[in-house]
Amino acid sequence: QVQLVESGGGLVQPGGSLRLSCAASGSLFSINIVGWYRQAPGNQRDLVASITSGGSTNYADSVKGRFTISRDNAKNTVYLQMNSLKPEDTAVYYCHWNQALSGRWWGYWGQGTQVTVSS
Repeated sequence: QVQLVESGGGLVQPGGSLRLSCAASGSLFSINIVGWYRQAPGNQRDLVASITSGGSTNYADSVKGRFTISRDNAKNTVYLQMNSLKPEDTAVYYCHWNQALSGRWWGYWGQGTQVTVSS
């Protein structure tokens, strides 16, 4: 089992910044892909950004150039730095930890953290 603790959400004005953290603990495997997803009321949960255990990153078009995903493997923590925030970035942000062992993948979700962008 993997436990995920997310933090860093809050209320911020348009143009502001926030940094989300996703700290993992438990039975962690070296091969993993960690993603940040977000879900606004009435919408589906969409991928915002992901990072592999090797450091390769992927971003949704809507956040390219504004958000940066990174990781600290020593701390088993993945970060999402969000700059130039817009009201449309308002959502609950979830961390998803997907890891593999012997060709089999297991996925775990965090509890979510609210991000509200409003003046």
